[in-house]
Amino acid sequence: MNDTNTTESDTFSAEERAAMKERARELKASARAGKGAAKAKAEADAMAEKIAEMPEADRALAEGIQRVVAAEAPGLSPKLWYGMPGWARDGRIVLFLQGAEKFDTRYATLGFNDNAALDDGAMWPTAYALIEWNATTEAEVARLVARAAG
Repeated sequence: MNDTNTTESDTFSAEERAAMKERARELKASARAGKGAAKAKAEADAMAEKIAEMPEADRALAEGIQRVVAAEAPGLSPKLWYGMPGWARDGRIVLFLQGAEKFDTRYATLGFNDNAALDDGAMWPTAYALIEWNATTEAEVARLVARAAG
């Protein structure tokens, strides 16, 4: 549908617009950080700061995923993505956590982008609802992260 009277506020929610603005700030900060170790440290620091700001339930999920990624996929690096914790390979996000509060949803989402090695036939899931971090959740996330990282 091509409605010339549609405005950006009709198209995107306030949360979506805020996420786009966060992404623009992330890109500017990344450019200022330069390259190499300085950039990696700046991105890791930004991620730690973002996780610390999250509500307790989302923070527990983010910290759990961060531990799993460090153990199962140490080649992935922390990187904010639209204001969400993400983990990247060669600068491209492989997986991310969308906290429940981010878009005022009932559950957080663990998502995987197209460069995650999750392919399984003609169809496979790329996002998972998360409501709490426990041993079962950790084991399943560890399996998914290890597979996604290739």
